[in-house]
Amino acid sequence: MKAKTRKTRVAVIGCGVIGPLHLKCYAALPNVEVAAVCDLREERARSAAEQFAAGRWTVESAEVFADPGIDAVSICTDHASHASLACAALAAGKHVLCEKSLARVPADLRRMLAAAAARPELVAAGVFQHRFEPVPNVVRDIIAAGGLGRLLLACGTLLCHRSREYYEGDAWRGTIRGEGGSALINQAIHYFDLLLWMSGGATAVSAFQANLGHEGVIETEDTISVAVRFANGATGAFSTSNAAAQNWSSSLRFVGTKGSVELRDDRLFAVDFPGDPKAAASVEARVGRAVAAAEKTVSHKGKEYYGVGHMAQIEDFVRAIRTGTRPKVTFADAAETDALVFEAYRSAARAASRRRD
Repeated sequence: MKAKTRKTRVAVIGCGVIGPLHLKCYAALPNVEVAAVCDLREERARSAAEQFAAGRWTVESAEVFADPGIDAVSICTDHASHASLACAALAAGKHVLCEKSLARVPADLRRMLAAAAARPELVAAGVFQHRFEPVPNVVRDIIAAGGLGRLLLACGTLLCHRSREYYEGDAWRGTIRGEGGSALINQAIHYFDLLLWMSGGATAVSAFQANLGHEGVIETEDTISVAVRFANGATGAFSTSNAAAQNWSSSLRFVGTKGSVELRDDRLFAVDFPGDPKAAASVEARVGRAVAAAEKTVSHKGKEYYGVGHMAQIEDFVRAIRTGTRPKVTFADAAETDALVFEAYRSAARAASRRRD
């Protein structure tokens, strides 16, 4: 399909924590114009419009959707508002890039998927920016090609700290109605997604959760462990806590019948192929080449733990719009991880109910 020649006009809805990074990425693309910014807080909308030379600002998302000159929107708001905003945008004929998690509850996720299916000519993409980074992509390809042998185990952790001030800064955080959960659905969802995606997808999860460090501060979990059965028969686990005495620490380990690979803090940490040093060296060399190539193109980053994938994912979103092709992470792709997050929460709730009984 022939690509568009005029600039793609975008709007960003939500100018709080992540919205400005979307704006920075869009502003760096020569074929994109930031047409509008929107935030419920007038001062944030006005400030973002001035900083990124947006065409205008508004506190009403309906104004964005009603503007026939706007082609696409990034949704960077609280979890609970994602479904309504995305469905309204798609109904108005706008392409949509929605931040994680796509939805707060399963019913909202179903609404979003139905809205996207009803407008197949529009691009509907979910943000999982770590899927665009070099190390996960190389290791995923190695696993898929059988480079580790048959996958046996895949395990991950994400440890970080969120303070009382963090939760008090936005009333929706740490609540069922506003966030849907806490540690897993917010801070850890990117690494949970990587574990699932790099391992080839999962078919079942079960979980235990607790609030151990934020009692009286939030009503959701600050610590959770999830057991996973993968589609290829492997098993594994993912654990996270946002009450840990650590700023940010992640790990992903994949163990096969031939060898294992471990990532820590988004970097290759260990490669182990007992008796086959050439295989280990090959993995290290492939990762090294991919990282070196990516470093030449990385231009826009947010917080260190956001990684370097936002720019690549936003470029992918714009390319899909302009060429009429599929984005790398559709709503349906992102929904697979959301659905397993929801199932983990259901499992944890059932386990808690059994303990009370």
